[in-house]
Amino acid sequence: MKYVLLFGGTMEEQAQWDAQTREQMMASYAKVEGWFEENTRNGKIVSAEELSGPGTATTVTFKNGKPIVTDGPFIEAKEVIGGFAVVDVKDLDEALALAKSWPGGSAVEVRPVVDHTPR
Repeated sequence: MKYVLLFGGTMEEQAQWDAQTREQMMASYAKVEGWFEENTRNGKIVSAEELSGPGTATTVTFKNGKPIVTDGPFIEAKEVIGGFAVVDVKDLDEALALAKSWPGGSAVEVRPVVDHTPR
């Protein structure tokens, strides 16, 4: 069963991340990269991407059926999503175990992927 793990945190945590020294950032990345390598090798991670910061977002919304393009994230929020991984695991318990092992700190939201395969 496929799940998406959304790696997020608060704006304060993003500011702390951005304020790290290069050495601190490299050490943090090493832990996270090791987690991704291990779980890709064991076949649990199908795909994953890191996202650029929320300040780089461009959003398309619709008003009266017309698209409106604005700079910035869709919602004013205190949380930011830093990246995601699509995992293929046996069940929710296995997805949660994987999320609990995340070395990046902050929060991991776990959502099932909707299967649109015709039956």
